[in-house]
Amino acid sequence: MADESTQSIVIDATPEEIAAVIADFDAYPEWANGVKRAEVLETGADGRAAQVKFNIDQGPIKDEYVLAYDEWSSSRISWHLVKGQMQKSQEGSYALAPRGGSTEVTYTLSVQLVVPMIGLFRRKAEKMIMDTALKELKRRVENRVDDAG
Repeated sequence: MADESTQSIVIDATPEEIAAVIADFDAYPEWANGVKRAEVLETGADGRAAQVKFNIDQGPIKDEYVLAYDEWSSSRISWHLVKGQMQKSQEGSYALAPRGGSTEVTYTLSVQLVVPMIGLFRRKAEKMIMDTALKELKRRVENRVDDAG
């Protein structure tokens, strides 16, 4: 794997509640920044998404790509890029570690673009993407938990 970036956040929910939000791809346009569409192309024997096509539009960045999900559990979700327009490769994961009544979510991401980008700028962009994604995930999960409770 190329250089990767890692970032963590604590969410007031169980790993299972967080995994359920991550697995609800149809809802991504409601809460995930820039995601205009997420479509499950293929499901595994367990009924979970095996391949998902994403359409993103974040101002100057527009892309369509397909991710394959390699691992689904209440402690880890991982994926890799199958095909993309702007990306040559992507590998990522969420590690979900219970912390009392909360969960520490660690997001690891490595992206290589079709157009070369200086490592420092790429890592800075990855960190910005992860920071936004984690904050949005936290807000979505905690709002769902509050609404259910």
